[in-house]
Amino acid sequence: MNKSDLRLYLVTDRGNLSEQDFLTQIEQAILGGATCVQLREKEMSGRSFYQLALQVKAVTDRYGVPFLINDRLDIALAVDASGVHLGQSDLPVAVARQILGPNKLVGISAKTVAQALAAQIGGADYLGVGAMFPTTTKVITQETTRETLKVITETVKLPVVAIGGISKANSHQLIGTGITGIAVVSAIMKSSHPRNVAAELSQIPF
Repeated sequence: MNKSDLRLYLVTDRGNLSEQDFLTQIEQAILGGATCVQLREKEMSGRSFYQLALQVKAVTDRYGVPFLINDRLDIALAVDASGVHLGQSDLPVAVARQILGPNKLVGISAKTVAQALAAQIGGADYLGVGAMFPTTTKVITQETTRETLKVITETVKLPVVAIGGISKANSHQLIGTGITGIAVVSAIMKSSHPRNVAAELSQIPF
């Protein structure tokens, strides 16, 4: 994955959106500048997740944007996604790499330097670090300090994407931390103007 692919990393959150509105939101975000899309579904059956993943991949393929699946290696393989993003309680990165092979992407969530180094040793392609700010998503989070983020980017050789409650209003606080990009959820997925928000966020000089 090129670092440019991680500059504005969209993580989905369907909320109360209809299926069509959900896909439109993703497409508008890509048109605005989102460079990568991760489909995250915590409470969906495997079949429904698979069917939704196929539809989202059709959108990302149309624009040549990397498409990643959160947690589920089986879904990532089934739809031939670009790769998978794993948390600390999911399969070890080395195992995921063995299953997916050398040509797929494996991203890892990390909150500490030790977790970041372990991910790098295991063969991760990039790190998602956070939550940097309070978040409204249903995912249980623990905030990561700006100082910890900076130490992680200085310690590992992997691209680092900051995540968690990031918006136009607070994103400037991440300038100078050494990150490759930002992962955004609610600021785009809950916006009535996702294309404009994505365009604004994509211009922040990290």
